[in-house]
Amino acid sequence: MSSILTNNSAMVALQTLNNINKSMSTTQSEISTGKSIASARDNSAIWAISQTMQSDVSGFSAISEALSLGGSTVAVARNGAESITNLLTEMKEKIVASQEANDDDRTKIQTDISALRDQINAITNAAQFNGVNLLQGTSSYDVLSSLDRDTSGTVTASQISVSRQDLGTAAGAFGGTAVASAGDLITGDANVGGAIAGNSGDSGVITITDAGVADGASYRVTLQGAGTADIGTTLETFEYVANNTDTAADVVTALESQINTFLTDSGSTEVSVTADTSAGTLTIATAGGAGAGDTVTIGIAEALDGTQDGGLLALGTLDVTTDEGANQALDDIESLIQTAVDAAAAFGSVEGRIDIQSDFIGRLSDSLKSGIGALVDANMEEASARLQALQVQQQLGIQSLSIANQAPQNILSLFR
Repeated sequence: MSSILTNNSAMVALQTLNNINKSMSTTQSEISTGKSIASARDNSAIWAISQTMQSDVSGFSAISEALSLGGSTVAVARNGAESITNLLTEMKEKIVASQEANDDDRTKIQTDISALRDQINAITNAAQFNGVNLLQGTSSYDVLSSLDRDTSGTVTASQISVSRQDLGTAAGAFGGTAVASAGDLITGDANVGGAIAGNSGDSGVITITDAGVADGASYRVTLQGAGTADIGTTLETFEYVANNTDTAADVVTALESQINTFLTDSGSTEVSVTADTSAGTLTIATAGGAGAGDTVTIGIAEALDGTQDGGLLALGTLDVTTDEGANQALDDIESLIQTAVDAAAAFGSVEGRIDIQSDFIGRLSDSLKSGIGALVDANMEEASARLQALQVQQQLGIQSLSIANQAPQNILSLFR
């Protein structure tokens, strides 16, 4: 049935043309933006996923810069440690030469050794990058290395911790800041702070407070004999300044070593010291074979903000102008060289890890970009072919609508 009021053919042609124009608009948008999903309106779920991934890519870009900065900082420290190792090796050659040299030659050799020591100090002071010197101090230096996203979407930052390797020659210092309350760092039983008798096998137990061990925490133990106690009547002081990686076990081990060295050197048979690293305790006891008046007084002290001895502290005491000094210097230089070698090796290991992480972050970022592209990028070959097809469909749709619109005109011929 033909009608001049309702043109069904025209309505169908118009709807078809509208759909073609809509598809063409979408295709043109893909071609102009290069994306099949350019906004949340196109596909909210995929768009949200891609935006989260894009934020991670931006974060990894910043991490890559942080790794480059950290790698350069560690590289400067490694080069400094290697240079110091070379200078110490050169110093060893001069110390060996001093073993058989005459006094005049030894004086000249000592001048050369002093010059090398000054150069080592210069390297230690200058080996900094971006304000960070890893050859001084004991606190760790953290390099941002990754952003880790778990299954719930929580993001946490990961870091590569770089331990400083102090190659300074300065002597450390006991802390000058008082603790908040007595016993924050070190405590003693009833016999600590008083005298233990030499003829009864008494002991004093010192406990390191594990929670208080931190960078700059300073611990002091003193021993003083009375009567004929074989450690003598001079007040002997043993100190240790902790760094940020130490534990109570490290503190008691260091103090025990110092006290044992003193007892050995003094030939003591009446006093002993024992460390319990698991409990963080130091026990100082008398052997019980001395006289009643041969007492030992044990003292302790604590403070904050101390500084440790430089790793090359012994450089300041090298003196080859005497036979004894030349022999001692030969013993000391081996330990100094090993300290510098260990520092360079430690930096080299961390530098290698930073390089590996930097390479991984670069590849991970590329993978994320590829994933984002797979989600939202338009297939330009497909879009081009689709556009040409839609252009043909559009022309045919316009022609079809024109034909449908002519149908009411044909009804006029029935009334002629």
